Amino acid sequence: MKDGKAVMLLKTDARDKQWIDAFSSAMPELEVRLWPDTGNPGEINCALLWGPPPELFDALDNLEVIFSIGAGVDSLLTCPTLPVHLPIVRMVEPELTAGMVEFCLFHVLRFHRLMPQFETNRIARHWEELTQAPASEITVGVMGLGVLGMALARQLSSLHYQVVGYRRSPGDIPGVEVFHGEEQLEAFMRRSEMLVALMPSTPETRGLVNRKTLSWLPSGSYFINAGRGDLVNEQDLVDALDGGSLAGAALDVFETEPLPHDSTLWTHDKVYLTPHIASITHPPTACRYIADAINDFRQDKPWPNLVESGRGY
Repeated sequence: MKDGKAVMLLKTDARDKQWIDAFSSAMPELEVRLWPDTGNPGEINCALLWGPPPELFDALDNLEVIFSIGAGVDSLLTCPTLPVHLPIVRMVEPELTAGMVEFCLFHVLRFHRLMPQFETNRIARHWEELTQAPASEITVGVMGLGVLGMALARQLSSLHYQVVGYRRSPGDIPGVEVFHGEEQLEAFMRRSEMLVALMPSTPETRGLVNRKTLSWLPSGSYFINAGRGDLVNEQDLVDALDGGSLAGAALDVFETEPLPHDSTLWTHDKVYLTPHIASITHPPTACRYIADAINDFRQDKPWPNLVESGRGY
């Protein structure tokens, strides 16, 4: 790829034309081939993928790099035929980040300003001026301090919320009290009056939000999940909502997607549900990011935002 033509294999999220148009603008010399019409697979040296089937990698002997369409990479890492030696570049583009911040901030503000209660009162034609605390008296916990979590934490701080964060390893973040590691999880949860989960799917994070950890949250707290569905034991979450210890939840991701028709989450009066649309990669800015990465690589610069397969992100 450094000296020759870049040939991109594209298997996306059903927006093929948008991606092709965006690549045409960002990198006109790039040849794009849509899966499964690969042509000569030996000519393909890069791929932009989401949820690849095992047979996709057949005969891609000259593939040099994989770009993930989404911020999460679990749909790639769980593919049994994924070439383990290849670099995987995470998607880091401004519109994806902005969309996630908007989604999470919307629900934080909605819960903070008691909009669910006001909506209930509207339906009942009940006029009551409920007392609302200022942002400076509310602590929001951001579980996962990657690119998305850091961006959200900065916005929350700018609105004067108290912000605590949880991550795998220690680190200092201006305006955020950081907790790290399993031994500090309970202390983090006990501080989080609103818990926003933005963690990736890894063996360590699966089922992390469960009956035990939910019991550590302050009574009457709220939960927002826009990370991965398998972070949460959904029955334990429903039990916490039914028991009253959790006042409400906004869920964009689920253990099984699409969410099964018989799931109690569909009709639970304390649950606000969206179909994994908290933030969607924006093809124009994403393709510029990919074009810049390829051009930098041709100048002997490293690939950006590489996935550490052992960590799962």
